[in-house]
Amino acid sequence: MTGLEAAGCRLLRLDVTDESSMRAAVEEIERAEDAVGALVNNAGYSLSGAVESVALEDARRQFETNVFGLARLTQLVLPGMRREGWGRIVNVSSMGGRLTFPGGGWYHATKHAVEALSDALRFEVQGFGIDVVVIEPGLIRTDFAETAVGSIPVGEEPYGRFNAAVGAATAGAYHGFYGRRLGGGPDVVARTIERALTAKRPRTRYRVTPSAKLFLTLRRLLPDRGWDAILSRSYPKP
Repeated sequence: MTGLEAAGCRLLRLDVTDESSMRAAVEEIERAEDAVGALVNNAGYSLSGAVESVALEDARRQFETNVFGLARLTQLVLPGMRREGWGRIVNVSSMGGRLTFPGGGWYHATKHAVEALSDALRFEVQGFGIDVVVIEPGLIRTDFAETAVGSIPVGEEPYGRFNAAVGAATAGAYHGFYGRRLGGGPDVVARTIERALTAKRPRTRYRVTPSAKLFLTLRRLLPDRGWDAILSRSYPKP
């Protein structure tokens, strides 16, 4: 964050899992600018592991960050955007919002929710001059993979070997061939968000990195069993 501050950005503390923090941030901006002109919902992280092996408390915490924080901030900025007759809401989803990898069920569920909320919201607010845009990154080289791998429950069967394989596959995807050749850095996402914010008529969705374009195309073309067959080459079945 210090790099952003040095570049001239004004920093504002914001916790998307805390109602008072979200209200205070929006109110401070509205006092200075009358309304929030653009909201980029970027907070999110990955919780990995077999669905049965992940504690519901941890799953709820992920939904609070990835989904409910996004939804509540959107609710808070919309009245000001309607008053101004203009606004942009950019929701950072993932290619994982439209496909699913084994061991990522809870994370994918949050991103599928972001996609659904965005589609409904786009229709509901367009008449007020507000655009809703979805960003769908593929493999992005940040600490995302380390956080995901670190969250995987390890231990006893029936999911011990499977969860270990999920961790290895996740790390390999981001740091191996696919990540190097088909991925990108966070700057690629930032430039796409900038286009979404400044375009006169933005697209409803932006796929980011060749990996997103490749995997989303494969998922669209393949039947469910065909997709499962491809995944079985990288993930052992419990």
